[in-house]
Amino acid sequence: MLFLTRFTRLFAYGALSVVLVLYLTDLGLSESQTGLLLTLTLVGDTIVSLFLTTRADRFGRRRVLIIGALLMAGAGVAFASTGSLLLLTIAGTIGVVSPSGNEVGPFLSIEQAALSQVVPSRIRTAVFAWYTLAGSFATAIGSLCGGLIPSVLRRTAITPIGSYRAVVILYAFVGVLLALFFTRLSHAAEVNAAGKDGYLGAKNSFFGVGRSRDVVLRLSALFALDAFAGGFVVQTFAAYWFYIRFGVNPGTLGAIFFGANLFAGVSALLASLLASRFGLVKTMVFTHLPSNILLILVPLMPTLPLAISVLLLRFSISQMDVPTRQSYTMAVVDPEERSAAAGITGVARTVGASIAPFLVGLMFARPALRNLPFFIAGTLKIAYDLLLYRTCDGSLPPEEIR
Repeated sequence: MLFLTRFTRLFAYGALSVVLVLYLTDLGLSESQTGLLLTLTLVGDTIVSLFLTTRADRFGRRRVLIIGALLMAGAGVAFASTGSLLLLTIAGTIGVVSPSGNEVGPFLSIEQAALSQVVPSRIRTAVFAWYTLAGSFATAIGSLCGGLIPSVLRRTAITPIGSYRAVVILYAFVGVLLALFFTRLSHAAEVNAAGKDGYLGAKNSFFGVGRSRDVVLRLSALFALDAFAGGFVVQTFAAYWFYIRFGVNPGTLGAIFFGANLFAGVSALLASLLASRFGLVKTMVFTHLPSNILLILVPLMPTLPLAISVLLLRFSISQMDVPTRQSYTMAVVDPEERSAAAGITGVARTVGASIAPFLVGLMFARPALRNLPFFIAGTLKIAYDLLLYRTCDGSLPPEEIR
C-alpha cells in the first residue's frame, strides 16, 4: 500500500513541477513573485509537516496521512481557481504543494517510519531503494504527462493557461485519491505505545524525540544545507531554464525530466548494493560528489543535446544517497521516535529548500544570472558531502557495527 501511495503522490508532484512556473507566469505573476510564492509555499509545507509528523505516532499515522492528502487536494483546487497572489500564497502555505517534484508534506516521514517498523534491519536499505525507485518512476511518468497534457490540449481550442490548469486540477484529484488509499492502510503501520520503553517520555521532549535528539539535530543541520543547495535547481525552475535557454516546448520538457527521473530511480537500486559492501555513509558521500560536479557543468554546455546528456548523466548517480540517507536516519534513532525523527529531518530539508526559490526568481529576472543557480547548488552540495563524511563516518548504524 505504501508503495502505491508513494507512486500516486510522486506522479502528481512530477506533473505539476513541469508546468507550475509556466502556469504562474501565464497567470500574470512576475518571475520574482513566482519565486517568492514557491518559497512561501515550502515554508508552509514545513510548518504543516512539523506539526503533523511529530504527532503522528501518538495521533495515528493513518489519520495524519489522510489529513495531508486532503491538504494536498485543497491546495490543488485553490491553485486552479484563482490568479490572486495573496490567495495563492495562503493556499500554498496551508496546503501541500510540491514545486520541485520532490516529497513535501508529512507523507515521506511517516511512511519511512512505518516501513522501518515492518521490515528487518538487514533489508531496510534495499526496501528503501525500491521505495525510492517507485517514487522516481512515478516522478518520471508524471513529468512526461505534465508535458504531454498541455501539448495535446493545445491542439484543441483550449488556451495555454487552460492546458496548464488541467494539470493543476489533476493534482487536486490525486490528493483525493490518496486520501481514499490511506483509509485502507493496515494497522501494522501504527505504533503501539503500550510497553514501548521511552516512547511516553518522548511526548514531552524535543518535538517527539528524546534519546535521539543529538543525532537528529546534527543530521537536520546537514540535510538542511543539502536541501538549500538543491532548492536552487528544483525541477520546476530547471524546466523553466531549459525553456528560456533553448526554447524547449512543454512536451519536450516532460520527456527530458521523464528520462532524468528514470535514471534517478535506477541509481537508487544500485545504492543498496554499494551500501551492503561499503556502508551507508560512504555510499552517500562518494556517489553524491560526482553528481554535483556534473550539476555545475550543465549550464556550461553550448547546445541542448549536450546539456540534456550532462543532466541525464548527473541524474543517473544523483539519487544513490536517498535510500541510504533514509535508512541511516531510521537506523540511528530509537524505533519509537522514527516518525518524529524523519519528520524533523524532513522539515529541515524543506526549510533549507524553501529559501532558495526566492533567490532563484531574482536571478532568473536578470538574464546574466540565470546560470548562477547551478553553480551555487553544485558548490554547496559538495560542501555538504564533505561535512557529512567528517561528521557521520564514525557513527555507524547498529547493523554495520554487528
